[in-house]
Amino acid sequence: MVLEDGGVPRLGQVLSLELDQLSTELMLPAQTLGAQETRTQVQIRYGRGEGIILEGDSATFHDALVRVATGPEVKAWLERGTRHYAQLQLGELALAAGVPGLADAGGFNRHTFLCGQSGSGKTYSLGVILERLLMETDLRIVVLDPNSDFVRLGEVRGGADPTLAERYQDAARGVAVYSTDAPGQRRLRLHATDIDPVTQAAALRLDPIADREEYAALAEFLVSEKQLRLEALSESSNPEARRLGLRVSNLGVDRFAVWAGAEPGSVLDAVHDPGARCVIIDIGSLPTPEEQSLVAGAVLGSLWRRRHERKPVLIVIDEAHNVCPAEPPNQLVAVATEHAIRIAAEGRKFGLYLLVSTQRPQKIAQNVLSQADNLVLMRLNSLADAAFTEAAFSFVPPSLIERSVTFHQGEALIAGKISPQPALLRFGARITEEGGADVPATWAAIR
Repeated sequence: MVLEDGGVPRLGQVLSLELDQLSTELMLPAQTLGAQETRTQVQIRYGRGEGIILEGDSATFHDALVRVATGPEVKAWLERGTRHYAQLQLGELALAAGVPGLADAGGFNRHTFLCGQSGSGKTYSLGVILERLLMETDLRIVVLDPNSDFVRLGEVRGGADPTLAERYQDAARGVAVYSTDAPGQRRLRLHATDIDPVTQAAALRLDPIADREEYAALAEFLVSEKQLRLEALSESSNPEARRLGLRVSNLGVDRFAVWAGAEPGSVLDAVHDPGARCVIIDIGSLPTPEEQSLVAGAVLGSLWRRRHERKPVLIVIDEAHNVCPAEPPNQLVAVATEHAIRIAAEGRKFGLYLLVSTQRPQKIAQNVLSQADNLVLMRLNSLADAAFTEAAFSFVPPSLIERSVTFHQGEALIAGKISPQPALLRFGARITEEGGADVPATWAAIR
């Protein structure tokens, strides 16, 4: 809004606005001498709310004329702002047509929470954010991709803006996708020696107290053999080791598709390879939830263990309710959740930044969500989710979060360090192809 008082304009932002009314008595003067005055009740409706002065004299004033700021006025204010970091053009402001919707790239050195219900455009919009980060910054990115949505992040789509497509080519060459069915070095694989003993015990559903004999046998075996081999366990003279071998066989852990076998290298090498600008870990290509949780825990754990290298990396966890849920359903998920919580609490000072994305904020581990300083909020139809988000992100005006129920597909509220002034924006077009897709509704065709 622009406020004009005595010819002096101020640019302001409305943060909340609601309709209110009051009733008052109005006395009308008599029209003729000796006639009685007339009294009437008048209903007055008015808008009230909160706002801030963005630019201009911030001194108090009695009243001012208010009008909607024009697109050029908002754009000029944005251009006059101090820019210490790259600005990511994610789209345009929803309430100011033609004005770019910008996010401060430097703000991604804080944890970010992206939330939106199914159909809100969450995955598409996350792709836009990743593309702009790859194109405008040098920040390395590791993506845990549970639905294979970002496996084509290195492929420029047909019809993309030619200028952006040309600029993106360099970034695209740095995108490495690791998938179960990929050939050669890009096959998603792990060596047992890559995995810490706690995670291995979780994969075998071993409790250090209830299963103390087998747990001790596992620890002893890993010290001597470094990795679990079913043959060595079965042939051991230690009865607990043989029992451990039966557990491995019965759970099918030895048949996981993720094991590297005799192949050299693993996905963890790429995670720490400075030459790999963006590593997409297609955990959605793994055949079982246990393997997906195993890889997620191994990646997060490895990043945490090597935190003292202080190499900045953005860790993107899509559909994070599966990786770090509020209530982990088993030990493997609990291990991954603990790693995520540890990174959320202490990782930032080591250059480990989280971007977690989900449909339901209440399903995320509270100690992960509470550490997020940035919010990207898309449509939420659940009032309970909106209220939960309000409580978690107290730095965002509640009325703006409440507006999320009215958002159209691709519209979002962004706030935090990535957008010091909360902004409503409409995400722009992707440069790259989308990986996942809905099943076509051909079954609904007219017969």
